[in-house]
Amino acid sequence: MNMNELDHALRKLRLSGMADTLELRLLEAQSERQAPIDTVSVLVSDELLRRQDRLLGRRMKKARFRDKERTLDGFDFGFNKTLNRKLVFELATARFVSQREDVLLLGPPGTGKSHLVQAIGSAAITQGYQVYYREAHVLIEELMDATLDERRKKHMADLERVELLIIDDLGMRNAEAAAYRG
Repeated sequence: MNMNELDHALRKLRLSGMADTLELRLLEAQSERQAPIDTVSVLVSDELLRRQDRLLGRRMKKARFRDKERTLDGFDFGFNKTLNRKLVFELATARFVSQREDVLLLGPPGTGKSHLVQAIGSAAITQGYQVYYREAHVLIEELMDATLDERRKKHMADLERVELLIIDDLGMRNAEAAAYRG
């Protein structure tokens, strides 16, 4: 089997992570005189990494964060000195999700709550949890649309399957006005 045939076979087997790095890994194996088992191990690791990256990408997309770049690394803890930094990092472990506990972040606008919930949600995704992020008014609109389209039961079932539901900006907009907007 030549390289083109091998590449085609790997892709047909849905092993694109291996296919994408095969040539590089073979060159490394030749130059470093790797044992065949080491070369195969590296190729399998490449495939596993690719699959994990794609899964994380799908989960991040499904979460529909408003600002995907929000992380704890990017949060300015100096901006809000009253914030309990230790508690924030404890929440980022997502232990509260596995323990089926609720978290409510309260405070005036502009104190970083939205940034934090998105960062905590991203951290939960990297730990394997399914996350769904919605601003309260958007969630209400989705539920109303689902009710009108007779998809409410399905929509509610989808919400129940999610391990972490983040509802942001509760009370920031007039729900009644959002409900009747044309």
